[in-house]
Amino acid sequence: MSEKIVISPTSRQEGHAELVMEVDDEGIVTKGRYFSITPVRGLEKIVTGKAPETAPVIVQRICGVCPIPHTLASVEAMDDSLGIEPPKAGKQLRELTLAAHHINSHAIHHFLIAPDFVPENLMAAAINSVSEVRKVSQYVVDMVAGEGIHPSDIRIGGMASNISEVARKRLYTRLKALQPVLDEHVDLIVGLVADKDLPKGLGVHDQPTLATDVLYGNRDKFDLDRFTEIMPERWYKDPEIGKRACSTVPLYDGVNIEVGPRARAVEYGGFSGKGTVAQHIARAMEMKRALSKAIAILDELDTSAPANVGNFDVRGTGKLGIGAIEGPRGMDVHMAQVGENGKTEFYSALVPTTWNIPTMGPATEGFHHEFGPHVIRGYDPCLSCATHMIVLDDEDKSVIRNEMVRL
Repeated sequence: MSEKIVISPTSRQEGHAELVMEVDDEGIVTKGRYFSITPVRGLEKIVTGKAPETAPVIVQRICGVCPIPHTLASVEAMDDSLGIEPPKAGKQLRELTLAAHHINSHAIHHFLIAPDFVPENLMAAAINSVSEVRKVSQYVVDMVAGEGIHPSDIRIGGMASNISEVARKRLYTRLKALQPVLDEHVDLIVGLVADKDLPKGLGVHDQPTLATDVLYGNRDKFDLDRFTEIMPERWYKDPEIGKRACSTVPLYDGVNIEVGPRARAVEYGGFSGKGTVAQHIARAMEMKRALSKAIAILDELDTSAPANVGNFDVRGTGKLGIGAIEGPRGMDVHMAQVGENGKTEFYSALVPTTWNIPTMGPATEGFHHEFGPHVIRGYDPCLSCATHMIVLDDEDKSVIRNEMVRL
């Protein structure tokens, strides 16, 4: 006899979501559905009609966990719409900021999953390791981008300014010193995840992966013509879930996909691992890759070079600009269109967890429901990007229309 297990809200993630699992008599999940129940905030609508410079400042407030990718995706979209090519130093500083953010964000996730994998006798060491890694990586973001949470120095056309030579040397020294600490941290997490007695094949699915770059992002690798977006009631067969779900379902080539560290490792690193354990390992190993990238940028950076194009014409040509950034949780695509009046005419964001949501629920199927939360946490979901809205009749509260209000 079928039973329904509902976890609402799911825990140790950003935002609110619900996991609904239909299980058989043995408790095995026969159908899993995961969906956002985070309310609408309408940020995409807020930036419409305003100056292009407003958008990065507003949309970085989408989330306090991943403000860096949203800021970068926004300025990249605006650069594209306005026909701006940032100078080399500006691009390097953007990449440096994101590399440091990858390290910081992945370390936060390791704190969130610590109760799943870290034994009591190693908990203090693991948390201290997370703190040390975060302290240094956030210091880099503060120094390069202005602020760790709302990066004020990431601007259309590049960065507000280049860093000083003294700052470059200081950052280089601190990141080099972090390397053995980070290596030890990653080895600890990978070892603990591998040792955890999770069922073989947990979280494995047959959906394709999608990534635009190994770490930063490349708009040329995102084909807008291959993207479609459908309403949740078309995806979830349960009408009640379709009404309550707070995000659209994005598809690529007509199917749901996986984005994130494992997807990047598959697409650009020849990684063959699948499932929940592979996701944790790929995320941890990406921290080493990000640190190496950050050190290499600082080694090459010319601090005397301009980091911004300077003055630019905000009178757009109506081109739809694309910004594709590989955030810690996956591909973050922002689209912006600036009109001839110098105002943003259109803005849309396709954020990482929204891509993963339709894949996450089915990934719980075939295993006991007690492992469902493990599968969900493997994606490090971040739900603040919810966009769904239901308009109700004032009198009888029946649904008048079911629609989307962009972020």
